[in-house]
Amino acid sequence: MWYFCDIIGHIWQSPFILFYLFAFWITPAFLHPQCLDFKPPFQPQQELQFCQMYKYFGCCDYARDQELMAKYYRIMDNFDYYGYSNCASYVQDLLCQECSPYAAHLFDAEDPSTPLRTIPGLCPDYCSQFHSKCRSFLSLLSDDPRLPELKHDQHRLCQYLELDDPDYCYPHLLSNERLTKNLGRTTADSEGCLQLCLEEVANGLRNPLAMVHANDGTHRFFIAEQVGLVWVYLPDRSKLEKPFLNITKAVLTSPWEDMNVVDHGSERIILEIDEPASNHNGGQLLFADDGYLYIFTGDGGMAGDPFGKFGNSQNKSALLGKVLRIDVNDNERGPLYRIPPDNPFVDEPSARPEVFAYGVRNMWRCSVDRGDPITKEGKGRIFCGDVGQNKYEEVDIVEKGRNYGWRAKEGFSCYDKKLCANSSLDDVLPIYAYPHKMGKSVTGGYVYRGCENPNLNGMYIFGDFMSGRLMSLKENRNSRNWEYNEICMGVGLTCSFPGLINNYYPYIISFAEDEAGELYFMSTEIPSAESPTGVVYKIVDPSRRAPPGKCHYEPLSVRVRSSLIQFKPKETLIGVHVPTKHPRLSNTEEPPDAGSKDRLQELLDSLREQDEQITPTPFPPTTPKPLRTSRQRKGRRRKGKHKKGAVRLVGDEEGRRDRGRVEVYVNGEWGTICDDLWNTKNAIVVCRQLGFHHALKAAKHAEFGEGTSLKIILDDVQCEGTEETLLDCQHAGIGVHNCAHYEDAGVICGNSVSGLE
Repeated sequence: MWYFCDIIGHIWQSPFILFYLFAFWITPAFLHPQCLDFKPPFQPQQELQFCQMYKYFGCCDYARDQELMAKYYRIMDNFDYYGYSNCASYVQDLLCQECSPYAAHLFDAEDPSTPLRTIPGLCPDYCSQFHSKCRSFLSLLSDDPRLPELKHDQHRLCQYLELDDPDYCYPHLLSNERLTKNLGRTTADSEGCLQLCLEEVANGLRNPLAMVHANDGTHRFFIAEQVGLVWVYLPDRSKLEKPFLNITKAVLTSPWEDMNVVDHGSERIILEIDEPASNHNGGQLLFADDGYLYIFTGDGGMAGDPFGKFGNSQNKSALLGKVLRIDVNDNERGPLYRIPPDNPFVDEPSARPEVFAYGVRNMWRCSVDRGDPITKEGKGRIFCGDVGQNKYEEVDIVEKGRNYGWRAKEGFSCYDKKLCANSSLDDVLPIYAYPHKMGKSVTGGYVYRGCENPNLNGMYIFGDFMSGRLMSLKENRNSRNWEYNEICMGVGLTCSFPGLINNYYPYIISFAEDEAGELYFMSTEIPSAESPTGVVYKIVDPSRRAPPGKCHYEPLSVRVRSSLIQFKPKETLIGVHVPTKHPRLSNTEEPPDAGSKDRLQELLDSLREQDEQITPTPFPPTTPKPLRTSRQRKGRRRKGKHKKGAVRLVGDEEGRRDRGRVEVYVNGEWGTICDDLWNTKNAIVVCRQLGFHHALKAAKHAEFGEGTSLKIILDDVQCEGTEETLLDCQHAGIGVHNCAHYEDAGVICGNSVSGLE
C-alpha cells in the first residue's frame, strides 16, 4: 500500500543541469579574475562614465566609478595645461585599475604576507614612460611613504612597482589573449567539463531527500530527512531547534502551533494506491503553476514492469507508472479531491481521470520552471528525471496526455520490441537520455533562474546518485535541441573565493531552489538514513557574479509564538499569517457545539493577549493616506469617480472588507492582477492604500475567485512595499500579461499583528 501522505521515499536518483556556454581550455592557474573584495567581477547595472574600459565587465559599480572620477579631478586641478595634456591619460589609467577584473592581482591583494599596493603593478616599459612624464603625480596618487624616496630613481621605482607575476602587469595583461579571450564566461577543462564551485549551506543531516522554500517572502526553506523529520532553516542558515514536521512516529500536538511547526493533527490520506512490489515508489508531490497537485508514481516495482499484458505504465486504467493531476483545493468538506476538467482522459471510459501523462518508470524528482525572469520563456514547464531499467536514465518535460514510452521504450532505446513497434510512440522521446553504465540513478534537477550567477540562467542542472556526476542541459533556441555538458568542480585557483569549495559528498540525492531562484543539491557521504553525513550545497559559478546589491532582498520577519525572530532589527511581522484551522472531522462527526465554540474563543483570547505584549514597529516612513470611512468610499463609487490606481477587494464569500481579490482601476475600468509571483510586499501596498496597518497574506491562484468578467490589468508586479499604488511598482505594463484568471491575486489585511481582532 502506498500512502501519498508519506513523501519520504527510497533513494533512486540522478541530477541534471541546464547549462550552455562556450567551452574553452585555459590553464586554471592563470585564469583567475578577482576583485579587491576577493569576489568575482561583474557587469555593472549602470554603465560606467569614467572607467568606461570596464563598463561591460569589471570590479566597479556606478557609485565607485563616480568616486574615482571625483578623485581624478581633484588630482588634475593641481596642474597646468601642460601637465594635464601629458599626464591625464596616465592618471585615469592608474585610478581605473581598481575596476579591472584582475584588480586583486594588480594590487597584490591575494598575498596576505604583503601590504595592499596603492598603485597597481606596472609593466617596466609603461613605468619608464610614466616616470619620465608624470612622476610628480605620484604623491597625489598614493600616500605610500616609499614613493617620494624612489621617484627620482627610475630603475628603483619601476622595480618597486613591478609584480612578481609578469602576466598580470598593466597594461600588458590587456593584450594577453590567454587572460582575456573568454573573460567572464564559465570555464571548462580540456574535455569540455564546466567548472563550477559550491557553498556549503547545511550539514549533519540524515539522508536529506528534499528541500523547498516557503514562498511567502520570509526566504525560509525546509529540508526533509529520510527518517521523517522536516527542519526549518532561516535566511541566515540557522536551523530552528524544533522540527517543522515529525512523522517518525505518531505524534499528537496542539493545533495552535505557530507557522514553523506543522499541525500534526491535520494529516489526512488523500489517495491510496496498492503496490505489487516494494520498490519503484516514485518520489515527488508538487503544485504546478496551474494550482493543481501533481503526483508521480512508480510502475509498481520489480523489473521490466511485468504487470499485465502491457505493464502498469502503459495501462491508463492503472494509477502506477503515471503522472497524476488532481485538485485538492477547498476539500475540507465533500470529496478529498476533484478531477481538473481539462485532464486529458476524463472522457475516456477505460482510463482513470486522474491520469495526466503515462508511460513513466520511476520519476524520483521533478521541478517547475519559473521561467526567464524577464521574458518568462519556459515558465511552467515540468522537468522530471526518470530512472531507467538497464541501459538509459532520462530527463523528460511532462506534457498533458503524453506517453513517455515505458515499458516499450527506455530512453531513446527499444526495450519491449513488441510494444515499441507501435508507431504512436515515435514522437515520445526524452529531452535527454544517458547510458546506464555511466551512472544510476537520475535524481532530477532544476532550471537555474536565480540572480547571483548570470551565466547559469536557463541551465538545467541534474545529477546521478550512484556515480556522483553532475550534468547540465541547455536548449538551443535555434535548433530546439538540448545541448549537454558535464559539470566538474573547479581546479587550481578557480574556487579560491571566500566561502567557496570544490568538493562534495558523492551520493547526490536531490536538487532544490530557494525563494530567490538559486540552485542547491543534497548529497551524503554514507547512503544510510541514520548517517548524519548529509550536506546541502549551493551551486556557484566562479567566473562572474551579479552586480553588488542587485540580488539583495529583505526577508519578512517570522513570528514564533509570542516572540519575534527578526532577520532585520526591529522589523514587525508582515504577511506571514497562517489562518488556524479546526481539527479535521470524519464523515460521521457532527459540527462543534456551543461549548466547543466557547473553548475556541478562550484560546483566541489567550493568543490575542500574547500578541498584545509585542510592540509592533511601524512601516518605513511614507506619506500616509487619510483613512476613508465606509460612507465616503461608497459615495465615491456611486459617482463613478475613481483615482487611477485605486484598488478594491471583492470575492470574499462572507463579505468581509479586509480580504478579497484585488481589483485595480486604470483608464476608466476595473481589472484584476494575474500573478503567480504575487508576494507580501505587493500586498502591503494594497492594504496600506485601503487604510489597514498590516498585510497578513498575499493570496495567489484565485483564492478569492476568478475575475473572468474583467480584463487582466497588471502582471509581474514587483513592489518594495513603500509605493503609494501598485502602478508605482515595477510591472509588465498596463494590460500586458502572460497569465490567466486562475492566477488572480488577492490579499488579507488587518490592523493587528495576530490578525485575530
